[in-house]
Amino acid sequence: METVAWNKSELTVGELSRRSGVAVSALHFYERQGLIASRRTSGNQRRYRRATLRQVALIRIAQRVGIPLAEIADALSSLPDGRTPDQADWERLSLQWRTDLDERIKRLQQLRDDFTDCIGCGCLSLSCCALANSRDALGEHGPGPRRLIEDDIGPECAS
Repeated sequence: METVAWNKSELTVGELSRRSGVAVSALHFYERQGLIASRRTSGNQRRYRRATLRQVALIRIAQRVGIPLAEIADALSSLPDGRTPDQADWERLSLQWRTDLDERIKRLQQLRDDFTDCIGCGCLSLSCCALANSRDALGEHGPGPRRLIEDDIGPECAS
């Protein structure tokens, strides 16, 4: 596989695709959505600043954890225009997502760890539901899986 020279300040769309692992069509989509930008050469070919590699990496990782493209675009719009973002810029951007990501991590861990027990959804299909959610008492707290939605509802039942 052909690598991209480390000292190139601008990359073609093919080079950006190879180095980032993102299809050219996806890069074109990101550009249409305003997530990344290129300049055009006199021959109308796209050229991307090398720093675009980090933006594409951020987009890929953020999408992987379920952050909507609109939120990604908002975050990227906070980066400086016309200069390569530095460490402080990236730190500021990541702090914007920290609370949301911590909450997502907590909910994912809950799903991983607690979904085998009664979650307070009202199905009453598990034997421990009779203990953890007797007669669907948690339904009085509102709809949905109350034990996963509300932090202070316990106790957990022993499987």
